Amino acid sequence: MTPERYQRIRETLDKRQPDLTVITDEVYKPHNLAAIARTCDAVGIPKIHCVWPRDEFRLRSSSTAGSSEWIEVQTHADIATGIHALKAQGMKVVAAHLTDRAINYRDYDFTQPTALLMGTEKEGVSDIASELCDEHLVIPMQGMVRSFNVSVAAAIILNEAHYQREAAHMYDESRMDREWYQRLFFEWCQPQITKLCKQHGLAYPAIREDGELEDPQGFSAMYNAARRQTQKTRSEERRVGKECRSRWS
Repeated sequence: MTPERYQRIRETLDKRQPDLTVITDEVYKPHNLAAIARTCDAVGIPKIHCVWPRDEFRLRSSSTAGSSEWIEVQTHADIATGIHALKAQGMKVVAAHLTDRAINYRDYDFTQPTALLMGTEKEGVSDIASELCDEHLVIPMQGMVRSFNVSVAAAIILNEAHYQREAAHMYDESRMDREWYQRLFFEWCQPQITKLCKQHGLAYPAIREDGELEDPQGFSAMYNAARRQTQKTRSEERRVGKECRSRWS
């Protein structure tokens, strides 16, 4: 790894804001989700939450300009479950939602732990989410159109969050807990080793301060042993499957 890449990783992790996030309620258009993820990365958000009940959700790397590599995604089966989970972490959940009780987004204190909720493209914020949110935020508009595109609205509001947190010097020192920080540091420094470890259920090996493996040979031996065991297990599964098919044919 080059010194420049190492420095960029350290600087990015040091500015991550673990108590700021976004939760999307079935925002289904890939380009909108990608744009939201890019904004989150830009303002230092390490993880976003998505209500996605239909199937496994993944950010499309081609649409996120690479930000999918640096943003974690946690999915929830429904919006109530997602909101309650965030509140249990001590976050206030605020919705971009035009209602009678909505306040100007600039009047909200984004230095407190906050999750910004963005509703679906067609219906906006659902009635359930509206009731569960702590605040509703509105972006003042002067034209005939009364709403922004969901990704544009998220960018405007998160830029205000960034401004307030920067003014409060919340980007001046690392705010992530050590375990999360070190895990991301490993995964960002060693993406290929991370992939191999996840494929074979291996614990991450130790790395040096510069992001390189402490014992490359030791990891190679551990990986080869795990791969042989995986191949042995698969071979045994194929043998058992073949016997079962023969027995019942």
